[in-house]
Amino acid sequence: MVKEEEENSRVIFLTKPLSLEGDSDVDYRAPNLLKRVLSLFKNVRPGSDLTRFQLSPLFNIPKSHLQCFGESVYCVGIDLLGRCNRAETPHDRFTAVVSWSISTLRPMIFGIVPYNPILGETHHVTRGNLNVLLEQVSHHPPVTALHATDEKENLEMIWCQHPTPKFYGTSVETEVHGKRQLKLLNHGETYEMNSPKLLIKFLPLPWVDWVGENRIRCQETGLEAELYYGSNSWIRGNPRTIKGRIFDSTTFELLYEIHGQWDRTVKMKDVSSGKETVIYNAKEAISGLKAPIVTDLKGVWPSESAVIWGVLSQAILGKDWNKAREAKKAVEEKQRELLREREAKGETWVPNHFRVTYSKEGGGWDCAPIQQWVPPAPISVPL
Repeated sequence: MVKEEEENSRVIFLTKPLSLEGDSDVDYRAPNLLKRVLSLFKNVRPGSDLTRFQLSPLFNIPKSHLQCFGESVYCVGIDLLGRCNRAETPHDRFTAVVSWSISTLRPMIFGIVPYNPILGETHHVTRGNLNVLLEQVSHHPPVTALHATDEKENLEMIWCQHPTPKFYGTSVETEVHGKRQLKLLNHGETYEMNSPKLLIKFLPLPWVDWVGENRIRCQETGLEAELYYGSNSWIRGNPRTIKGRIFDSTTFELLYEIHGQWDRTVKMKDVSSGKETVIYNAKEAISGLKAPIVTDLKGVWPSESAVIWGVLSQAILGKDWNKAREAKKAVEEKQRELLREREAKGETWVPNHFRVTYSKEGGGWDCAPIQQWVPPAPISVPL
């Protein structure tokens, strides 16, 4: 169900998140899939950097990348983050973090993608006591910063993401660079992790999914996880396999083995006892998710994703492609105008909510939040 509010001709457009079914809350399907896929081959070459490639609204799902990143944190059916903090032992907390990390992956829809966020775009949402704030801190290259805090559970999350999609003839592979941190402040533990790759295949059968390695490490306890997401095509069955292990990085002792399918169930085997337990159930975590709703209309910032792309999303859902093209062009031309104004004045744009640095030797982009705690948002997720 689409959530829509208007104030002084301002459209705020919110939809349900991508969920277990791999779809949004509407039965939107981009038309003429084969024709659109073939058009990509005419406009890009193998090895091309797609971060500057402009897509027609026909290829867009009605939401921003910023919203998709945020939804992976604040839209979940069970309180997996709370479990991370409330677990009593380091081993239990680490396996809870592994379970939560799996829940941040959502099935994608082949053939359509979210909008590329504009510079300074924000997305600010609250779920219970968890307040989440994202900001697009760079446009070329695209870099997204996320800060989420829960004062009741005393936890904090900081992400800095730099996706780099490239075209390889019959596929598009997106590496998501950047550091992700989850801090359990009550326990003095910081968990650092990366993201698997997003792979889009056009031939022999079109599909899209997460593949590759995901590493999670807690320096304070020495515990580490290596997870591998499967890359089988649909011809061979369900591609959403996950295999991995949890070990003590100080002694290299193997503690647990992990296996399953991340869109179904994932099990963990205790190596010492042989006991198996289900540590993740996708149906409980990412099915039937609810759309965020506006709870304070006047408190929604002009930079909010749901405002910037509101008219475009409305047009896409209504399949009004002329209006959609006009709306997308209007957003893009406004950004070019602002860029020209900054260049004419000799100004450099500065993020409002993060301090951003880049170091080639230090691993790329790094984002530090300006505020200690994220304030409650004017948009919230029903519990």
